[in-house]
Amino acid sequence: MGYRIRPEADFTDEFQSVAEEQLMRAITVLDKQPHGPHEAIHSFRKNLKRLRSLYRLVSRDVPDFQKRENARLRDTARSLSAIRDAAAIVGTGRYLQETARTPEESEALGRIVAILEARRDWMAKAESGLEQRLQDAASALREAIAALDDVTFDKSHRKNARMLAKSWRRTAARARQALDACLTDAAAEDFHELRKRTYDYRLYHALLRDLWPSAMKAKRDFAKDLVERLGHINDLSVLSGLVEAEPQLFTRNDDLAHLLDAIIFRQQEDRREALLSAETLYGDDPDDEAQRLEMLWVSIRN
Repeated sequence: MGYRIRPEADFTDEFQSVAEEQLMRAITVLDKQPHGPHEAIHSFRKNLKRLRSLYRLVSRDVPDFQKRENARLRDTARSLSAIRDAAAIVGTGRYLQETARTPEESEALGRIVAILEARRDWMAKAESGLEQRLQDAASALREAIAALDDVTFDKSHRKNARMLAKSWRRTAARARQALDACLTDAAAEDFHELRKRTYDYRLYHALLRDLWPSAMKAKRDFAKDLVERLGHINDLSVLSGLVEAEPQLFTRNDDLAHLLDAIIFRQQEDRREALLSAETLYGDDPDDEAQRLEMLWVSIRN
C-alpha cells in the first residue's frame, strides 16, 4: 500500500499495514543484503526512520506503545551505527569533491575520499560479529511486528482527525522553534534538531497525502530538499570531528588544508541556503496548518 494512511479507511488497519510494510522491508534487506552490508544497513535505517516518524504521529493516543517501540527501534539502529557512520562519512567526502571549486581541490578531496573508503572497509572487516548483529536486528524487528497487534485506535473519525492535527501542530511548532534557534545562534545541534523535525514534517506530508495530493506533494518535495541540505550540514560537522579525533589518517598537509577549507565553505553555503528554504517551508502558522488538516480529514466522510 506504500507509505500512506487513507483517511476513508479504518485508522488502526492503516497504521498497522504501514508499520508492518516498513518493518518487513527492513527485515528483507538485512536478510538478503542484495547490494552488500553497507547498503543494507543504509536502507534498514531509512525504514526505521520512517517508522519512528509514524510512531511519533500517534504518540498522543498510544504513548506507552510509542515509547517502548521507539526505544526498540533506536537501540536496534544503534547496534549497527558504527558501520553506517563510517559509510556516511565517505558520502560526505564525495559530496565535497563533487562541489569542489578548483581542480586542485577536487584532486585533493579525491585522495581524502580514498582514505575514508579505506577506513570504512577496514572498520567493516574489523567489526566482529557483524553478520550476527544483522540477524539480531532482523529478529528485533520481527518482535516489533508482533507488537503491532496490541495497537488500536478510536473508531471515531473526528477523534483521529484531532489526534493527527495535534501531532502536526506540535511538529511544525518544534521545527519553527529550531529554525528560530538556528537564526539566533547557528549551533550545530540546532541545525540537527531542525533536520529531525523537518524529516518528520516531510514524512507526514507523505503519510497524509490523500487529503490534498498536489499541495502535499509540493511541500513534501520542498521538505525533502531541505532535509538533504540539513543532512549535509550535520555530516560535515561529523567529518570535521573525525579530523580532530583521527588526525593520523590525513598524512598530506596540503590535502588536509583543502579538506578543512572545503568543509568551512560548504557549511557556510549550506547553512545560508537551508535557512532561506526553512523560512519558506515554515512560513504558515502551525495552528492554521493543523486546523486545515483536521477539516480536510473530517470532510472525507462527510
